[in-house]
Amino acid sequence: MLSTIVNEFKNTIVSTVQGTGDILTSLREAVKTQVVGSVENVSEIVEAGMVSAKDIGTTLVVVAKETVSTAIIGVSETGGDVMMAVSKAVSGAVKGAADVGEDVGGVAVLAVGGAIDAAGKLGKDTSEATKEAVVSAVKAADEIGTEAGKSVRNALLSAVSLPKDIVESAIKG
Repeated sequence: MLSTIVNEFKNTIVSTVQGTGDILTSLREAVKTQVVGSVENVSEIVEAGMVSAKDIGTTLVVVAKETVSTAIIGVSETGGDVMMAVSKAVSGAVKGAADVGEDVGGVAVLAVGGAIDAAGKLGKDTSEATKEAVVSAVKAADEIGTEAGKSVRNALLSAVSLPKDIVESAIKG
């Protein structure tokens, strides 16, 4: 399933980028199309989007926030559970970063930021979204390995762009 999604993403993104040169817009549209078509596979879709971004020559830190935000908004637009989408999208971003050897900590911070942004745009509780995103990032990193878990925790705890009290509570809770 993941390899099929990755190939579809690559083809969509590469052809769009060749026409417009705008990687973020192309990635956003590809993610949204895939999410709307398959709400249940949000984690895999975001992971595939992250892998595709790396394959077309951009760093995941550049696209992590936008990819996660777009996936969550796409799920919301199809009537899906926003907090489930937060969890799966952030998890997919962290796993996608690990798949291609990118900075899982940096991607986790931006993925959590994307979840917060999406929740705000959708009128959802950003504190709840933050907690869900942090827990999901840490869980995904722990599944990758001890070093990834440690890296994600340290990055989230030191990120000035995230609400420190909620991050600490989610990690310690």
